[in-house]
Amino acid sequence: MRLLFFRHGDPDYSIDNLTEKGKIEAKLLSDIIETFDIDEVYQSPLGRAKATAEYSLKVLGKEVTTLDWLKEFPALFDPNLSDTARMAYSNELRKDPISGKYEKRIVWDILPSYYGNHPELFDRYKWRESELVKCSNTLEVYDYIEKSFYEFLKSYGYEKDGDIFKAEKGNDKTLAFFCHFGITSVLLSMLWHVSPFMPMQFLAMAPTSVTEVVTEEREKGVVTFRTLRIGDISHLNIAGEKPSFSARYCEMYENEDERH
Repeated sequence: MRLLFFRHGDPDYSIDNLTEKGKIEAKLLSDIIETFDIDEVYQSPLGRAKATAEYSLKVLGKEVTTLDWLKEFPALFDPNLSDTARMAYSNELRKDPISGKYEKRIVWDILPSYYGNHPELFDRYKWRESELVKCSNTLEVYDYIEKSFYEFLKSYGYEKDGDIFKAEKGNDKTLAFFCHFGITSVLLSMLWHVSPFMPMQFLAMAPTSVTEVVTEEREKGVVTFRTLRIGDISHLNIAGEKPSFSARYCEMYENEDERH
């Protein structure tokens, strides 16, 4: 089985949709979407992912299924609960003007100065006990997605058994997921058996990029998921379309026109 994760086009987060550039990127993706030989399509319930999928669905002529757990990884950190963990986001925190308390924020996009001194975040098991995670609803959200994802894979014949998957009835279908960077990173962490903070901090996937994962059954009934490519933007390169900077931070701190 082949899993294709397509990140949405350049986003306008204020309206949960695509920018004009994002629409161009989504159109360019749809121009080559038939080459993937997709059997079934799934999408996030969020507007920017659905708007991206719409272009490709018109070409494919396929129905799409919306999965609630495919929405952007929504775990939130509460800066008011820990002075120490708050330093993980010290340059991005905002206070509510009425209550004077810090506003909650997404749990990923941690400052390197923090995670560099907290290796437990990258430990396969210890990340769950980290102070940062304890000051958030990360475990609740992660465990719900994990349960949903494993049930989804089981419906296609692959059941998790320890660090492997048992293939009760394998298949060679190609499934497409129109979703987001954060949730793709989380799903990869589940297939790789690593902390979700590993891919979230050290990978970047440009808008409309494709990440491809395939099953390998080297032993009868025993399956692993191998990642063939991450954040591929060949369709943009072929068209001469410069990829969006979304998902990245400034290449040099002095680059004031790039996100800090």
